Amino acid sequence: MDWAGWALFGLVATVALTAALITAQLAGLTRLDIPLVLGTIVTEDPDRARVVGFFIHLCAGQGFALGYAAMFALLHRATWWIGALIGSLHVGIALTILLPLLPGFHPRMASQRAGPASTAVLEPPGLFALNYGVQTPAVAAVVHIIYGSVLGLLLQAD
Repeated sequence: MDWAGWALFGLVATVALTAALITAQLAGLTRLDIPLVLGTIVTEDPDRARVVGFFIHLCAGQGFALGYAAMFALLHRATWWIGALIGSLHVGIALTILLPLLPGFHPRMASQRAGPASTAVLEPPGLFALNYGVQTPAVAAVVHIIYGSVLGLLLQAD
């Protein structure tokens, strides 16, 4: 497995993905703010949450990059298009399983069944994160495909 590549290029791909998501949010394409969502798991303060969440997302991205590197090693091949295919699978899992599970353990996120008495400060993402805007699934798909493509280009299959 390409350990040096995983350590460096996993970080590069994760920073690119996170920057693209933040850019899409600032451009009004989505209301999904992954650093805020992740950071508010550990702190209430939104400014601190974004910083903490950014680093949580970097760590998660490194973990996923390890999975991509393992997949490339198993396939004995690393290409941009294989990375893009894995990125498509990755975003499918993120939008249909990971994000909808967040309200179950996130202390500051409402559930789909939260009533008017809820004190949660974040709304739940819902299936495909559609509660954060109709373009959110497309934005998430594009950035995860880019993430996988970058890893496929830069990692060695060793």
